[in-house]
Amino acid sequence: MALKKTFKLAVLTSGADASGMNFALSSVVKYAGSLSCRITGFYDGFKGLINNKYTEIDPYYFENLEDRGGTLLRTARTSEFKTEMGINRAVANIKESGIDGLILIGGDGTFRGGHDLHRKGINVIGIPASIYNDIAMTDYSIGFDSALNTIEEMVSNIRDTASSHNRLFIVEVMGKSSGNIALNAGVACGADYIFIPEISFDLLKITQCIKKQIRFKRRIIIITAEGAAKAYEVAASISTIIGQEVRISVIGYLQRGGPPSALDRMLAARFARKAVDCLIAGKSNLMTAIKGRDIVMVAFDKVIKTEKPVNRDLYRLAHILARH
Repeated sequence: MALKKTFKLAVLTSGADASGMNFALSSVVKYAGSLSCRITGFYDGFKGLINNKYTEIDPYYFENLEDRGGTLLRTARTSEFKTEMGINRAVANIKESGIDGLILIGGDGTFRGGHDLHRKGINVIGIPASIYNDIAMTDYSIGFDSALNTIEEMVSNIRDTASSHNRLFIVEVMGKSSGNIALNAGVACGADYIFIPEISFDLLKITQCIKKQIRFKRRIIIITAEGAAKAYEVAASISTIIGQEVRISVIGYLQRGGPPSALDRMLAARFARKAVDCLIAGKSNLMTAIKGRDIVMVAFDKVIKTEKPVNRDLYRLAHILARH
């Protein structure tokens, strides 16, 4: 049902990019367009808000581009938005443009900025997007499943060559403070050991276990989050004790790019509809979230102040599966 008053909506992406951001943008534009909304896209995140760098978007803007990773609106970080002057400039630009509501796609840092805009009278709704899945109050963030699929495919290839040559491989994935990618990828890939920042480990003890295992196992795969242990340091330590070369693969930014998975596309579409509906209803200072199968709304305050815990039960399961 079309709106009686033309609602002007703006959208931007902020923080680190995640596969599925473009699909979320496209879904926002198409769904809002079906309600006769006008849509503005700000380039380069909050930096674009401050510099008033934007484009008017029609439903065909993202045609055939939903498969692309990254974000067509680009993303950037700016310290200026953390200042009162920077925030006031952004607010002035939003109001002068006649924008009725703003959708932010990003992580918890993005939502801190959204909370600041809300305090200045701007209606803001957030959509969580992070390959780390470290955003509190939601089961999943856009980009997490796509990153896992990329890692699983690469580790599967590594496992083939490791089995052929009786090799030990250490695979380093992203995650400076969050081990969600390493843990979930480790379970999905059948890793023998998983190192994450949230749970300490005894490398010497593990190395002694590996020394026994290499007598009968054709390959051993260790997945480590970059914040738990650096692959090259772990490899050097293990190699010295077991007397065998340890191969290393640092996946790096390959985890961020590429087409989004089907799960991330579905999530992006559902988040987009909920975000647009909430803005039109006059709601603000909220983030879309998925709890079980349901899309719900969570206050920015809760998201910002809550640290998402690692799934320790999944970690225990990974340990059990690796030993049997």
